[in-house]
Amino acid sequence: MIRLTRLNGEEVVVNAELIEMLEALPDTTITLTTGRKLVVKEGIEEVIRRYVLFKRQFIRGGRGR
Repeated sequence: MIRLTRLNGEEVVVNAELIEMLEALPDTTITLTTGRKLVVKEGIEEVIRRYVLFKRQFIRGGRGR
């Protein structure tokens, strides 16, 4: 799960495993495998960075080693 911010400032927690596509339209738009779309304040590179951190924790067993 990764924490992101909607354009209205509301924090959302997204299941990173459901991210199918990221687009800059010009705001960052996330398309999930469910077909749902989210528009967030964070740029594409930041979403990718958070996804990579999530995957690293997942691979390490979530212990943050």
